[in-house]
Amino acid sequence: MQWPERDAAVVWHGFTDMSAYTDHCPVVVERAEGHELIDTEGRRYLDAISSVWVNTMGHRVPELDQALRDQLDLVAHSTMLGNGNRVVVELAEALAEVVPVADPHFLFASDGASAVEQALKLAFQFWALQGVRGRTTYLAFGSAYHGDTVGSLSLGADDGFGAALFDPLRFPVLRAPGYGDPGCFDVACRLVDDNAGTLAAVVVEPLVQGAAGMRMAPPEGFEALAEACRAADVLLIHDEVATGFGRTGTLFATEQCGRRVRPDLLCLGKGITGGYLPMAVTVASGRIYDAFAGHAFAHGHSYGGNALAAAVALRHLRLLGERDVLANVRERSAQLEARLRSVPGVEAVRVKGLLCGVDVAPGSGRAVCDASVAAGVLLRPIGDTVIVVPPLTITASEVERIVDVLAGAVRDRPGRPV
Repeated sequence: MQWPERDAAVVWHGFTDMSAYTDHCPVVVERAEGHELIDTEGRRYLDAISSVWVNTMGHRVPELDQALRDQLDLVAHSTMLGNGNRVVVELAEALAEVVPVADPHFLFASDGASAVEQALKLAFQFWALQGVRGRTTYLAFGSAYHGDTVGSLSLGADDGFGAALFDPLRFPVLRAPGYGDPGCFDVACRLVDDNAGTLAAVVVEPLVQGAAGMRMAPPEGFEALAEACRAADVLLIHDEVATGFGRTGTLFATEQCGRRVRPDLLCLGKGITGGYLPMAVTVASGRIYDAFAGHAFAHGHSYGGNALAAAVALRHLRLLGERDVLANVRERSAQLEARLRSVPGVEAVRVKGLLCGVDVAPGSGRAVCDASVAAGVLLRPIGDTVIVVPPLTITASEVERIVDVLAGAVRDRPGRPV
């Protein structure tokens, strides 16, 4: 039995129809070098999805490997419930210098959905501690995706990622239109004004709705939303799980939304460790943190603040600056967009930094990605949008390789008129 068959016999993959798993070129990875994954047969694949948007600087980065080894000589994990760990403190201190949150405090978790879940509960408990009754609802946007826990799924779009199936478990939220509607922020601001007495928080993805197929929104919309939240005294939560740590060309997408845009709660994950280990964090402003004086937050994870992950995250944060990675993101983003717009057969292209969605002909998204993988470039579709999210350190020649392979897959897709 080959590795894909062995895999399918015992492993259950998320968001995957296992009955068709082996039909879609699954890559069973054995090792990696730089920006390439290498399967059990020795075939190489350019990781053009950054292992689902988590990998920032490639695989087997010497400095990150060494940070992990060094931490192993100290301690792999110790509980953060009522205790601390030196490297976690150092990571929080380093993050405090760069996150767009006033007087920040850090509550660590293991994945982005958990960071969002923590933010929801923090906002809920914040108002309860103020003695304010009725602030129990949330405002989110159409086409949003915030994760797969029950709370984060409730915030997500009503028609995506299992929402309809799990609708009986979800709690209702106020819903503004998605970023495809140019009036979405006008509607959101009116909803904030009209429902200030019942809203605990507004939850939004700055600049890009990634899982919606890379739908973009202009920075001024987020500035207007932040002002509406301030005027109504409604908490603002920015979900930067996908956009954080350089993915949009600045360290955080919030930085592009205006100087006065400072969320009360900020959710980070994915790229925080450079794709090495699971870690996420909910960043709370001083206002939120101070409200809990004399009270415990009723939440905590066994592996929150894992020391190995924190050591890699700390070295990764410093390495982003040492290598001037953000400059490369901006240069490669411009190159990627220009090249993709010249590809025949592409319906639309949306790019922000190194988050890119390429719309292909209806019904062809899966086939285009399968063909790309067969040609050595790992891509993944969301419906008929091909998602291109390469590492932040991707080279100019590798961008050319990605586009050339994608163009060939679009040209040769099954069923295309000759």
